[in-house]
Amino acid sequence: MRRYKLVSLLTMSFLIVLSGCSSGSSHNKPQDSTTGSPAKEQVASNSKPAEPAKGGELNYALATSPDSLDPQRTGLAVTVRVLHALYDTLVIQGADSSIQPSLATEWEVSPDGKTYTLKLRQDVTFHDGTPFKADAVKFSFDRIFDPATKASNSAQLIRPYESSEIVDDYTIKLHLSTPSNAFLSNLSQGQLAIVSPTAVAKEGDQFGKRPVGSGPFKFVEWQENTQIVVERNPDYKWAPGNVENKEAPYLERLTFKIVPEEATRIGGVQSKQIEAAETVPPQNILQLKNDANFQIFSINTGGLPYTLFINQENQPWNDLKARQALQSAIDVDAIVKTLYRGTYDRAWSPLAPTTFGYDKTLENSDKLDVDKANALLDELGWKLGPDGIREKDGKKLTLRYVDGSPNREKRNDIAAMVKQQLKKIGGLVEVVITKDVRSVVYEQSNYDIFGNSQVNSDPESLRAFYHSGSKIIGGRHNHSALNSPEVDEWIDQGRVETDNAKREELYKKVQQYVIDNAVIIPIYVFPYTVAALNKVQGLKFDALGYPLFNDVYIQN
Repeated sequence: MRRYKLVSLLTMSFLIVLSGCSSGSSHNKPQDSTTGSPAKEQVASNSKPAEPAKGGELNYALATSPDSLDPQRTGLAVTVRVLHALYDTLVIQGADSSIQPSLATEWEVSPDGKTYTLKLRQDVTFHDGTPFKADAVKFSFDRIFDPATKASNSAQLIRPYESSEIVDDYTIKLHLSTPSNAFLSNLSQGQLAIVSPTAVAKEGDQFGKRPVGSGPFKFVEWQENTQIVVERNPDYKWAPGNVENKEAPYLERLTFKIVPEEATRIGGVQSKQIEAAETVPPQNILQLKNDANFQIFSINTGGLPYTLFINQENQPWNDLKARQALQSAIDVDAIVKTLYRGTYDRAWSPLAPTTFGYDKTLENSDKLDVDKANALLDELGWKLGPDGIREKDGKKLTLRYVDGSPNREKRNDIAAMVKQQLKKIGGLVEVVITKDVRSVVYEQSNYDIFGNSQVNSDPESLRAFYHSGSKIIGGRHNHSALNSPEVDEWIDQGRVETDNAKREELYKKVQQYVIDNAVIIPIYVFPYTVAALNKVQGLKFDALGYPLFNDVYIQN
């Protein structure tokens, strides 16, 4: 039986560039490790006082609104940015990919890799006064598979969890149906945070609007589409090792302002009405990083980059040559350079570069070749009509491109550029911008191309997007309707393979297959960016790029 104990963590005394972290580190034990902020584009010119100032409020502008503050129901990365303030997870992931204690102080793994025995902290209390014990862990995880919960990403993250067994108040066994290399790292993610069983029973379906966790901040109010307010948890004294301040936060209040409009969001920082704002537009990054009054934080996130998924359920995109035509005709370099002005990196793979198993050999492998794209469509019998649109059997070559509103990270602009680019090969692109992506894409599967990304800690995240057993769209198929026994086998083997080198090769095979078969078109690696006033001190980010507010204080 493998055993992992709580270890003393080194003092968090320096900043690191998380995008440069090793992606091949072990995922199976807590280790001494430092975790801190990504490098700032510009370091504040003011000097740091000896002691952080206590009190005050931080206004932090979000680019979109969370869907629910129930960690087991959310599917949005923006929600997790708020969840980290309200909840704790059993473990955390260090910058070196090591798994470190949080609510769980130590753990043992059975020889067959299917049972995790966790020892829990005995000094934790939820915001409603409920003591944190093993029953809260069992409740939280069992709830994910209750159909009434309508769990989102949490259901994917916790697999292959099967059941929990309470040994005593502070010891729990988690039973899996199969071994999983990703299980521990997934337990570090916000969607698997532990909720108060008492509060869930009291609030029912409204728990996502009135959340109760054990985190550094307590929920105050949520004004729909306006702001979410949380306040200092004075009893907090169990912070994990990725922050310096182990007790209650310095800030008295933290307000998440919901400001979808880019100009308004960043203008609030520039006018000093807002202390910090996320998802900084490229033009503002270039402007603010040269201004001594502001700071820019930037970190490339792990998981799946922003990717265009081609729906193979629909003709003619079920034909490899048709998909290769799209692959050859879409000028990704032009999209990234034009829209992001050198502030975003181009994506080449189904995985982001900081994720374990990333295949660097795929970089620069795809070249723009409009002549090749036209030749492929000619071979398939799609002939140019008098209006410049290709036709076959009386049907025009039409592609339905669905994207969400508001224009997050200029994704609507990507759709507009793809529409213009595909005119060169006789394609008619119908761009559909909708606020109801869930119905149009996930329930109706009414699209030929849809863009998506996911922040994640492990390449097991490929399962949800490329394994034929993952039927998350309309109950019929994965994002691309990919059904490959080879890909399924590689992903299944990757989950249980204990040799990191062999596991890495399995995921490289998945990436190569996906690109070689034009299953997707990777677009960009998302850098989580934050613009802040220089008086904002102590802002850090976890291994996935989510902000941590435990150490933040306002220097006046």
